[in-house]
Amino acid sequence: MSAPSTAKDRPAVAGVARWRPRVPLLVASAMRIAALLQIVGTLRAGLSDDLVGSTVYVPRAALFAVSVTTAGVLLVLARGVRLRKRRAFWLTVAASAAGVVSHAATRSYGDATLNLVIFGLLVATRQDFTARSEPQSRWLALRAFVLLSLAALVAGMFLTRRTAPNSTFPVQLRETFFGLFGFTPNLEFRGGELSSLTATALATMGLLALLVSLTMLLLPKRTADHLEPEQEARLRALLDMHGDRDSLGYFALRRDKAVVFSRTGKAAIAYRAIGGVSLASGDPIGDPEAWPGAIEAWLAEVDGFGYTPGVLGAGERGAEAYARAGFDALELGDEAVLELDTLTLEGRAMRPVRQAVNRVARAGYTSQVRRQGELDATELAEVMAAAEEFRNGEVERGFSMALGRLGDPADPGIVLVTARDGSGSLVAVLGFVPWGRQGLSLDLMRRARGSENGTVEFLVMAAAAAGPELGVQRISLNFAVFRSAFERGDKIGAGPVLRLWRHVLLVASKWWQIESLYRANVKYQPDWVPRFVCFRRTADLPRIGIAGLKAEAFITTPSLGRATGSLHRRA
Repeated sequence: MSAPSTAKDRPAVAGVARWRPRVPLLVASAMRIAALLQIVGTLRAGLSDDLVGSTVYVPRAALFAVSVTTAGVLLVLARGVRLRKRRAFWLTVAASAAGVVSHAATRSYGDATLNLVIFGLLVATRQDFTARSEPQSRWLALRAFVLLSLAALVAGMFLTRRTAPNSTFPVQLRETFFGLFGFTPNLEFRGGELSSLTATALATMGLLALLVSLTMLLLPKRTADHLEPEQEARLRALLDMHGDRDSLGYFALRRDKAVVFSRTGKAAIAYRAIGGVSLASGDPIGDPEAWPGAIEAWLAEVDGFGYTPGVLGAGERGAEAYARAGFDALELGDEAVLELDTLTLEGRAMRPVRQAVNRVARAGYTSQVRRQGELDATELAEVMAAAEEFRNGEVERGFSMALGRLGDPADPGIVLVTARDGSGSLVAVLGFVPWGRQGLSLDLMRRARGSENGTVEFLVMAAAAAGPELGVQRISLNFAVFRSAFERGDKIGAGPVLRLWRHVLLVASKWWQIESLYRANVKYQPDWVPRFVCFRRTADLPRIGIAGLKAEAFITTPSLGRATGSLHRRA
């Protein structure tokens, strides 16, 4: 039996527990600093025309290429270490051990000591490196390394045939091969500068092959990117009980999302892994008392796969739950919510909507509001065909606030609002998913290009008028990103920073519908409900933002073919 710990022992254990989780971040920071110093040192050497060694001058561009590639390798490894990846741990341990030996052999005792410290820290905290990488990436990385190395070898042979034409082919092949690993080729060059240039070019190509292969080797382990039928049934049961809490709850049923449940099964988080980011949307689903358990389960998966966690569009209560789990929150914008018991077309503020509705009605347009389950097969096929025809562009947008499966028999509760012109042709379709038992949330909004201006307003008010018959008391419309900047940025008293931010958003609105969504919503005089982006570290915000743009299909990436198709998920 071991002796019980004393009071004197416990502070020491607590101290170790405090600093040990910081070791991966500390080592990763040291590696990033080393990468930066690598580039800065190269720039300084190039600017002062320093010599490499004592006799051989390396051209600045060539030296810079090697340094940047070496720094890239360090940065890729550093990111893997920060994410506690097991593979990155072993590679860094091996590299630091080799650094100790090589620097000690050249009597660079300062560098040897640094490598020894890193080696010791990693070994002492080896049990903390548990993040898994994609198993298939080993073969993908090996294949990439072989193919890129062969390509580099062929390119190197073409280079050495020009810079050392007097050397025999077998010698050129041997020296080019070793040159890819950083050894200086022992060939009969036509000049000293050609020798250093060739050596630098070969080393750069070899490092590039290593960099690409290393990146593939450290790809995060992929998770299921679809809902299983059993998981969807469990989510629907949670939404039946707690769906009134969040207007975005129903969008968790998108089948291109994965889901993780709390241990009790009373709460869940739906997410998608994109580019190493585990991106959740909205509030957790289910009983708020069980939200911490769902967040804990999600973060356990995040840390196990080495993902960066992020949340788009969390409500105030959800943001508070994430904050208790160690997240920070930043207001992303506001959701427009119409309370139907107070919504009216009367009054000066509603004049633009009233005029639009009256204009469309005078043009002979009619509306119809029905649940999707009430439509027969012919009617539903007509609506689906019209919605597809009215779609603007080839890309289907949506992640956090779009369901993207009109006509699915699993969603009979979706409300479809259609408009027909005077000739009876279908010219517009709005789709609303259930928001609990007494609300609707906008999913689909499409109209024909030649339809009357104001058709959307006509249909929104038709949906509102049908609210009592449908048992609906509130409707959630579009999400207005950075609404406060548009609302306050042009008013008297707005500061220069707010005015500048508003100007930036106006410029961005030329490509993305930022201002137009705000203008489309504000005319209804809605209640504005804030939505937040949640993140663990401020440095993660750019990656979360890019993942969010990919998820919403504002950024699309080309397919890389079969070799990588199984390792990357569609944005």
